[in-house]
Formats: sequence, C-alpha cells, structure tokens
Amino acid sequence: MDDYEKIMEKDLELRGVSRRDFLKYIGILGAMTGLSESAILKSLAQAAEKGGSGKLPVVWLNGQDCTGCTISLTGSLNPPVASLILDKLSIRYHETIMAASGEVAESAYQDALKKGGYLLVVEGSIPEADDRFCMIGGRPFKKIVQEAAGKASMILAVGACASFGGIPAASPSRGMGVKKLLPEKTVINLSTCPVHPEHLVGTIVQILTTGKAPELDDNGRPKIFFGPVVHENCKRRQNFDDSKFLKDWNDPAQKDYCLFEKGCKGPNTNSDCPVRLWNDKTNFCIDCGAGCQGCAEPTFYGQMTPLFTSEGEVSKKILAKKQAGLISVKG
Repeated sequence: MDDYEKIMEKDLELRGVSRRDFLKYIGILGAMTGLSESAILKSLAQAAEKGGSGKLPVVWLNGQDCTGCTISLTGSLNPPVASLILDKLSIRYHETIMAASGEVAESAYQDALKKGGYLLVVEGSIPEADDRFCMIGGRPFKKIVQEAAGKASMILAVGACASFGGIPAASPSRGMGVKKLLPEKTVINLSTCPVHPEHLVGTIVQILTTGKAPELDDNGRPKIFFGPVVHENCKRRQNFDDSKFLKDWNDPAQKDYCLFEKGCKGPNTNSDCPVRLWNDKTNFCIDCGAGCQGCAEPTFYGQMTPLFTSEGEVSKKILAKKQAGLISVKG
C-alpha cells in the first residue's frame, strides 16, 4: 500500500467504507474519465492532507429550475463512496442545501466572490425575454451569474436548463443556457435532465486531478459522457434493425419492440445513459418503456416535442435533419 492509499484509509474508516469498495469505485472513475487510478488517489489524498483549506470551493446558483440537479447532487452522497469525492469540495453557497439563510448566507456568497478561484455551478436557465422572470433577492439572476463568473476558476452548467435553456426555453421567459449568456467563457455543459450524478462526480474528479476541464464536444459537453448515441447501445436496437416497432402499448407481445415510432429520440441523442444507467445503475428511460426524450440535446425541450407521438413524426423529422447535417446547435 502506497502513501496515498494510507491517507485515504483514514477517510474510509470514518465513513465505514471498505477498502475494496473504494478501490473498485476508483477503478470505475478511472475508466469513466480516462485518468489513472494512482492519479485520482493522489489528488484525493492531497486534498485530505490539506483539510478544509485544500478543498475546492464551490458557488452553486439556482435560476429557472425544478431543483432536480440538486437532488442528483445530494443523491451522490449515498452510497458513501461517492461522498468521498464530493467531500473534497467546499460548498460555500447553495441556496437549497446550505444551513445559513438571509444575511449570513449572502455574506458567505460575497466572501467567496472576493476570494475567487471557486468552481461556479449553475443550475437552471436564465430568462432572455425579461429579467423579471427570475429575480433573486431583488436582483436579476442574469446579473448574478455574470457577477459570479468573473472570478470563477471553472464554470459548470448542470442539467438541460443551465446548459441550453431546457424546458424554460420553450416558455414565455425564453430561458437560455449559461454559455449563451457568457459566450467568452469556457462552460462545461452536463446537459441531461436532471444532471446525471456520475457525470457530475466524474467531471469533478477530472478537475481535482488535472485542474482542467475534460475534452468537450461542439456543444460544450464532455466527450467521455456525451460521445455515443443512445441508439447505439439500446437493448431494443435489434428490433429497430428488424423493423419491429411498438404500435400498441397494451400488446404484451410488443413489450420489447423499438419505441422509435412512439416518439423515442434515442437515434438523435448523444449520451451514455444505456451504459451508465440511473438510480444506482438500476434503470433508464427506454428500459422502463418510456422512450428517450432527448434531454441531453441542445434542442430539448422545444424541438423535441411532442415527446410521445403516433408514428414517430417528430423523431423521424429530427433524424432526417440530423442525417442531412441541418441540426448544429453549439453552446
């Protein structure tokens, strides 16, 4: 056992996590991020040695959202192995989960801004139509994001809304993503709805280990998570190739048929959901019979509706445009 593993042993004992489970999780993170296990262990051990001063400060802002991405964050605290990663963060400001409120909370926010060097995480979209659609403490959310971005070391847009506008983009507020507001900044988009906890943890590990953002695609998403098309790894892919499309939800014989003609956006969506799975690797949309809604894409939600369609009109049109190179949305 090397020095880095010995340092981490103390954290494991405090949380009741077995060394075996921890090393298994580090192996998964290594495969997920393309980083060596030793590099991940080293960065975590160094943060543990430094204590509170060594933790990466985080300012987490909430705009037009449902707080689903925060739920994904808190869900990552269980199993406790993931909490070992998130414990290397110091969340200085988060309206939903911080203990402080009122002037004490705002004071913490201002202190973080003065010191700078924090990881800025934005959840929820920013109204483009009128600032009054989203005001925080009497201030436009747009101004708060611009202010916080000034001294941030890195910016994460978590969830579809913060990444590309999401559902609010199709509302009267015309919600927009962080990159559209801050075109001059590098913004890491983790765009599923809500953010996948492993996408968040994996990106944080990349930042803790290398101090850099992971390699991004044309839409600012980490290629390691948003490279494959959902359709490629779908368990129903063979039925698509065999033209076995579900026509009747109530026919037991069709329960495993391809959902494309019911509106599934799997062929139009880049995400590793079929491999990553959700809810501690229990399930994902298509496996439970719902069809992919395309929430990882910049065109979600407005151009993906209706989500369920007879004969898959929307899905077919989107696929045709994608194949013709007519769909190209960045940032």
